[in-house]
Amino acid sequence: MTAPAALQKLLTWLSPAFPVGAFAWSAGLETAIAGRVVTDAPSLRDWLYGALTHGGHRTDAIFLAQAFHAQPDAKKLDELAELYLALTPAAERHAETLTTGDAFVIAARAWPSDVLSRLPAPCPYPIVVGAAAAAHGVPLAETLIGFLTAAVHTQVSVAVRLVPLGQTAGLSVMAALEPDIARLAAAATNATLADLGAIAYAADIVQMRHEGLEPRVFRS
Repeated sequence: MTAPAALQKLLTWLSPAFPVGAFAWSAGLETAIAGRVVTDAPSLRDWLYGALTHGGHRTDAIFLAQAFHAQPDAKKLDELAELYLALTPAAERHAETLTTGDAFVIAARAWPSDVLSRLPAPCPYPIVVGAAAAAHGVPLAETLIGFLTAAVHTQVSVAVRLVPLGQTAGLSVMAALEPDIARLAAAATNATLADLGAIAYAADIVQMRHEGLEPRVFRS
């Protein structure tokens, strides 16, 4: 069972109230909605399932786990951040992960730890979360579940506002994806960098197209 102090940190760090500004970014979902690719709860679920099994959420989970294991080594953390950014195809996604990552570092200073000094600056969001969790004794499996649940929740919130979906429909998508989140978290726990690989080309393309979308609500 997760220790109470670790659970408290995890719930706080991955809460929508934690000031990383994740609500301002859609990771290209706004463009997918504008292009009528995502139009309802089933198509949203399919979109997010793709991200969890073949796309960005899977990549983020693997990097988070690698940063968790590498947290005592500043050089390894720097190498992970460099590789993560090299695999991030869209400029807005690049900005998103660095902006939220740096915001997490600033907010996490409320829990003093020397791990913050080992992180590269700027630093991608999954790298920060993984390293901070390890430094504070938060278990990796629970961190991955929390991180992926928060990421999917953020995307569902985008769709609730823009499709628009009702709150009940949004919650049905969250509930349906729980087994997929759990499977990815379990797989990422034992994954290596050799397991990296994504084929979610549609998501990459809408992320690139988003910078030309007018009007738009979100930053990516």
